[in-house]
Order: sequence, then structure tokens, then C-alpha cells
Amino acid sequence: MSGNGNAPVIIKRKKVVGGGGHHGGAWKVAYADFVTAMMAFFLLMWLLNATTEKQRKGIADYFNPTIPVNRISGGGEGTFGGEDVASEVTLARNGTGASQRFPTDSSMARGDTGVDASTEAGNGEAEEDAAFAEIEDALSARAGESMVADGPARHIVTRLTDEGLIIEVFDLPDEPLFFEGTDRPNLVLQEIARLVAEVFSIVTNDVAINGHTRSHALVLAQNPVWDLSSDRADTVRRLLEGEDLDPDRIERVSGFADRKPVAENRMAARNNRIEIILLRSQP
Repeated sequence: MSGNGNAPVIIKRKKVVGGGGHHGGAWKVAYADFVTAMMAFFLLMWLLNATTEKQRKGIADYFNPTIPVNRISGGGEGTFGGEDVASEVTLARNGTGASQRFPTDSSMARGDTGVDASTEAGNGEAEEDAAFAEIEDALSARAGESMVADGPARHIVTRLTDEGLIIEVFDLPDEPLFFEGTDRPNLVLQEIARLVAEVFSIVTNDVAINGHTRSHALVLAQNPVWDLSSDRADTVRRLLEGEDLDPDRIERVSGFADRKPVAENRMAARNNRIEIILLRSQP
């Protein structure tokens, strides 16, 4: 105790220890944004690697559409009159022609609405199918008005495809179309060619001729199937032209050798055949 009788002054210092309290969740929001951005980045990298150029263009067009919904492009008072610099590629042709100075047939619009009303595809195809059906009836033994006798009719089958009306004329085991190993036609093929040329006069469509042959059992030093199929197809061409079929209607004559058999046994006589195709008219 001091001499003046006053008590000593005692100072207590409290040490404050940090931590242990709640400091908010802002860092969690920032971290979630970072993870989302990284996921979007890796998703973009995967899309660039897993898609084709055409698919990527489709995705881009989805977010930035440039293809009009209507056939006729909208008008506008701008530098390009409602179109853009890529209008020849992306926009429909309007008016009576494309904006190119010399448009091609495929890029030229037709008529006031861009479609030629005089050649409606649906009606044209229906009329063509009706004409093909008439030719099928004339060549089919199943029809009452068939022009083919029972003998030649056994060699003929017809089918309608996207390419046109295919008339398949084939060998029978007891009655081949050609003399064995040659392109010299038998009488039955000559009769069939006369009938085909006659019924083809109903329409003006172009004609294609495909030759097919059977395979040979032995490996030959010079396999004749290619030359034989081509020669036989060309023989049929000459037969048709000899029956007054316009030569200008012959679009192609092809030989397929034994590459497209129709019978399971590649050496069967059924694989010796000629396909005479009445082609569909071009749109």
C-alpha cells in the first residue's frame, strides 16, 4: 500500500480471438457461378467436337433465325430492301425471278407467288402414274386387256419405283432371251421388244436400258459378264429403235454384269435379264 493511502490501479486487458462467427454466403454464390460457367464452357467444347458443320449452322440459325417462314420474302425500306447480303443462299426467291442477273432454272422463282401454277407437281405425278398403270396393264398377263401372249408374258414383270416404271424381261430355264453366251436375241425377245415399243408410244418419257447376267461356276481367264451384259442391253436398244421408238428417248444403256442378282443362286437363269425403264419426267 502506498504512503498516500490510495489502492493500486489494476488494468485488465481482454484478448479478442477472431473466427467462429457467421460471415455470410456470398462466396457460395460466386463459386456456383464459376461452376456453372465451367460446365457451359465444357458443354460448348463437346458440342463443337461432336457436331458437323451443317448441324452447327442449324443450331446457330435457331438462336439467330435468317430463314423466312413464308415463301415470299417480306418487304422493307433498307439498303437491301428487306433482304440481306446472303439472300441468294438463305432467302426464298420472290417476284418473277431471283435477284441474280442470270438465275439458273433451279434458283429462279416462277409466277407471281414463286410457284408455276401451270405445272403442279401433284397433278403431274398423278397423271404420269395413271399412264404407267395403263402400260402395266398392257404388258401384264394379269390384266384382261393384256397385249402380251401367254408365252412372252411369262418373261415379264413390272414394278413402279421412284425412278419410273421398270419392265423386267428375264430368262426362263427352258426359254432364254438370247442364244447362250451371245447377244443374239431369240424370237421371244424380238416379240417383247415390239410390244414394249408399241406401248411406249402412249407417253413421251425417256427410256433407260440395263443389262444383267448370271454368274459362272468356274473362274474364267476372261470373264465375259461385263461385255455380255452391255452388249445385250445395246441389242435391246437396237430392237426398240427398229420398232420405231424415237432414238432421242434413249437416255442411257448400261451393263451391270452379275453384280445385282435377283435370285439367291447367282448362277440361276433368272439372273439373266434386261430392265427397260420408262423414266419419270423431270420436274
